[in-house]
Amino acid sequence: NGAQVELLRRVSNPLGIKLGPNTAGTDAIELADRLDPNRVPGRITFIARMGADKVREKLPSIIEAVEQTGRKVAWVCDPMHGNTFETANGYKTRSYAAVVEELNGFFDVHDQLGTWPGGVHVELTGEDVTECLGGAFQLSETDLDARYETACDPRLNRSQSLELAFMIAERLNQSRLLRRVPQRVPDWNE
Repeated sequence: NGAQVELLRRVSNPLGIKLGPNTAGTDAIELADRLDPNRVPGRITFIARMGADKVREKLPSIIEAVEQTGRKVAWVCDPMHGNTFETANGYKTRSYAAVVEELNGFFDVHDQLGTWPGGVHVELTGEDVTECLGGAFQLSETDLDARYETACDPRLNRSQSLELAFMIAERLNQSRLLRRVPQRVPDWNE
């Protein structure tokens, strides 16, 4: 809203701006212009949280609009919040398959546009909780009550988190190869 934007406009920190499926490219540009009128590279991070069923349709026009301004922003995917729903037995949950689908859509869009997928936001734990459906162990709605421990939002469990980490690493590598970005080995003497 206006008051939050006005406050953040006066702050020098980097800013993360959530973009949902109803965001237009002009909305993103207007927010970036108000929050970062000096166009400081890296100040703005746009966090796409479109949902698995909308990311491929909605995200390209937003990225294209922002890219046309020449503004340098980071693009991050939050595949969790756009894929949250309540089960018939009353649990707030997410489908692992939908999380993966939104991430794949995010990477596909960036690959098609030649832009860089800059990051991923996930909610996870190293514990064997039963808060999100699916994954290698195919958790179902009837499994949720076994170890549903979250105080707020459902998290990926240890197995789902590792599975997702490997998938993200593979997609980042594909993006790097697609753009012919050399893998840089750090020079520890620098």
